[in-house]
Amino acid sequence: MSEPLQLQFDDNSLLPLLFGQHDENLVRLEQQLGVSLASFGNRVTVTGPEGSQQAAGEALGALYERLKQGMTVGNAEVDAAARLALSQMGGGAGPQAMHGKELALITKKRHVTPRSPGQVAYLNALFNNELVFGLGPAGTGKTYLAVAMAVTWLVSGRVDRLILSRPAVEAGERLGFLPGDMKEKVDPYLRPLYDALHDLLPGDQVNRRLETGEIEIAPLAFMRGRTLSNAFIILDEAQNTTPTQMKMFLTRLGENSRMVITGDLSQVDLPRGQRSGLRDAADLLAGIESVDFVQFTDADVVRHKLVTRIVQAYAARDASLAQEADLFERQ
Repeated sequence: MSEPLQLQFDDNSLLPLLFGQHDENLVRLEQQLGVSLASFGNRVTVTGPEGSQQAAGEALGALYERLKQGMTVGNAEVDAAARLALSQMGGGAGPQAMHGKELALITKKRHVTPRSPGQVAYLNALFNNELVFGLGPAGTGKTYLAVAMAVTWLVSGRVDRLILSRPAVEAGERLGFLPGDMKEKVDPYLRPLYDALHDLLPGDQVNRRLETGEIEIAPLAFMRGRTLSNAFIILDEAQNTTPTQMKMFLTRLGENSRMVITGDLSQVDLPRGQRSGLRDAADLLAGIESVDFVQFTDADVVRHKLVTRIVQAYAARDASLAQEADLFERQ
């Protein structure tokens, strides 16, 4: 056991927010980082293995800086600080990325900052490339961060339009079986995109921009034949595109536009034997200049902790089945 680490914070008014009600933030860090934290006035003593002490110090320092910049600290931010501190121990991005201005996305309702190592890499890719693929399991923030970046660019005037698209239904877009007109048929499949927009912009602004066409949410089939210039374009659930659909969508990219493709290759709903357009593009476009691929893992899941365990269980089962299939083929 190393000598305890002593931390001191100058602004006493921020300490209740930093420590949390009944020191719940400190308890949360203790559980995740394997340390003991004791507060005395404006000081915190960190006891535990040296590496864990350092991680706890980095996490608390990042949360304190976040508060100094007027941002909030809640359970999600504490978990993110712990996650990023552990990543830093392995040579990854540190918790300072949570409040670093270079990776912050400022919308009308939120300051959006990365909460996992994969999200740090993803935001860097979004800032630096014209076409980005975000691949990985549910709950990693692939779509939300892309929409946050798109909203930031739209509000700042860097683009004129925000275009969000996804396959209207899994495995075939069989819209004719649903009641209502075309909008009523496709809206349920586009609801996650609406939800992200309303989380980032006031509702009246979302509605007004939808009416003027500044924000367009449409099924993938509506993209054919268009050239999308001065726009931020997102294709969600791209694992359910065919190679032909993916090629069609990628070639819509026009001047002064950015495009983000998100999807989870473990959840392909296409008919058996049909190759995913996302898989096809990942194999074909790797290494092309201004195109970047970011692979998220279960370590980047930022939803409920149970989601992480669910993703891990499915991944383990899939890996086991793949290994059995490989052994069968060799026999």
